[in-house]
Amino acid sequence: MKSDSFSPDDLPEIHSPADVKRLTEKQLMLLPAKVRKDLIETLANTGGHLGPNLGVVELTIALHRVFDSPKDKFIFDVSHQGYVHKMLTGRWDRLSTMRQYEGLNGFLLRTESEHDCYGAGHAGTAMSAALGFAVARDLNGTDENVICVAGDAAFTCGPTFEALNNVASSTKRFITVLNDNEWSIDKNVGAIARYFTALSTNSAYAHLHDKAAQFVEKIGGKAMRKLASKVEGSAKNLILPSVIFEEFGMRYYGPIDGHNLPLLVKTFEFLKTQNDPVILHIITEKGRGYEPALANPGKFHGLGTYQIETGETEASPTPTCSQIFAESLVKFARQDKKITAITAAMPGGTGLGHFKKEIPERYFDVGIAEEHAALFACGLAAQGLRPFLAIYSTFMQRAYDMIIHDMALQKLPVRLCMDRGGLSGDDGPTHHGLFDIGYLRHVPGLIHMQPKDEDEFVDMLWTMAHYEAGPTAIRYPRGAITGKAVKAEPQLLEIGTAEVVADGTDVALIGLGNMFSVAEQAKAKLEALGYSVALINPRWIKPLDMAVLERYAKRCRVLCTLEDHVLHNGFGCGVIEHLHGAGLHTPVERLGWPDEFVEHGTPAILRAKHGMTVEDCVKKVLKHLEGRTPVATAAAAMV
Repeated sequence: MKSDSFSPDDLPEIHSPADVKRLTEKQLMLLPAKVRKDLIETLANTGGHLGPNLGVVELTIALHRVFDSPKDKFIFDVSHQGYVHKMLTGRWDRLSTMRQYEGLNGFLLRTESEHDCYGAGHAGTAMSAALGFAVARDLNGTDENVICVAGDAAFTCGPTFEALNNVASSTKRFITVLNDNEWSIDKNVGAIARYFTALSTNSAYAHLHDKAAQFVEKIGGKAMRKLASKVEGSAKNLILPSVIFEEFGMRYYGPIDGHNLPLLVKTFEFLKTQNDPVILHIITEKGRGYEPALANPGKFHGLGTYQIETGETEASPTPTCSQIFAESLVKFARQDKKITAITAAMPGGTGLGHFKKEIPERYFDVGIAEEHAALFACGLAAQGLRPFLAIYSTFMQRAYDMIIHDMALQKLPVRLCMDRGGLSGDDGPTHHGLFDIGYLRHVPGLIHMQPKDEDEFVDMLWTMAHYEAGPTAIRYPRGAITGKAVKAEPQLLEIGTAEVVADGTDVALIGLGNMFSVAEQAKAKLEALGYSVALINPRWIKPLDMAVLERYAKRCRVLCTLEDHVLHNGFGCGVIEHLHGAGLHTPVERLGWPDEFVEHGTPAILRAKHGMTVEDCVKKVLKHLEGRTPVATAAAAMV
């Protein structure tokens, strides 16, 4: 359809899905270009998930052209590809606030819009949730459509298959869109990825579906069903005895071009008339319409600000923890042939792409399958290998049962490397790693640690590599810690021994990990007021250095713990519990995140809002010191 006489800039503003429906066909064909232009130009200033959203432009427009949101329900897997959906549902004018404090969230949120029927941030959730929506519809006697939109990577995830197993026995009207771009964050791996590639690249299959697409363009309606059935049957015999989705009781259609907007519209018009669970397989390009994103899909999955002309991003002034982790592990693995590296579809985010390049035979990407990754690591450890399992703190939650039942119970030395341990800034509540201390510190026999700087980080990794008595875990933040240079050769640390950086008699500040620098600054302010301040780098979340804690509880008027974690069941709780058990009742103040899901925003803004600054620390401590003479004497230092 030609649109030479029109320009995307001539399109009327889109404030709701109703505006999408009012567009003429010629105007509709211009909408993808306008969406992509605004995405590219706006996210250059804010950062965000550019590649995934460029790939679903036509799909999202077609959904809103055919269906009626918010009555009809769109459930997006992960939902990082929901920016276009937000633009078409009244939030286009707020696109510039994406991932900014008090602006649009980078994922869907039920509290943000009535059009966001289901919030998400982890993969593999959409199929189960959508099935719940469909069954609820059936039980309630309503007639809305339920559409699950899942990327091909979601089908490497266990929950997706658990849901597939129940679709046909639970409901009739159910639409799944399999958005196949061969990528999750990085290139997809495994048998499922190969299966989808076989479906989409078989020449005979592609020929049949080219014919089907032409037929849909010309006729549509009932005739489409007849041809689609014929195509489907022929294709199944060409590739496998049966298409896997048919075995799950779902009628399979596709693959079709996911960027052919008229074809998508007509296909959805057909599919919404079906009274059987259906799956539509579409082929899309991650990053479509922007050459830098097409050339480097992994980088443009999610990134900070960039130059529109080149796609170049500003390099970090200091190496990130992810980079240091990967480089150190490669160095260790060259010395120790038993060291292996495992990731769950995150070689870029965890830095392990470097390990893959240098030592590919001992690198394993298991896809979005954290539970399998943990059990796989247990098997390696049981056979004498030394697996390092790198997963974001917020994703490691999925492997919780395996950590307890398989690693700790059997004392298997799996090394859990939890990137994004702590606040994850603009990624928001689904990605903040604020709960891992709470879900790990009570696990018997597990060693848990956090470094105060990059050099200590490498020492801890080295210590983990040599510990064989059971599982170990290390949490470290997104980005850098302090930027401290790493010494040439790492040293083994004594497990359970804290580092006393400075002695003091009035207050002891115990700053865990990246909060140690806050403790340092608080120490300077308190000393300026005349108080004697001890500064402790605890290093170990479990086991705690009981001797150091008891010494300063007896010596000081107040202790203050600082942690990049929720206060409930956090590091500070562990300190309080131990001192109570030892019969010591010295006041313990705590800095940490509140008992709520913290919103997105820069760490500086969020720390100020939630009482985690240097000033907050000083204020908490002074409650116990004011009115007392701030003089440290030799006698006061006596235990």
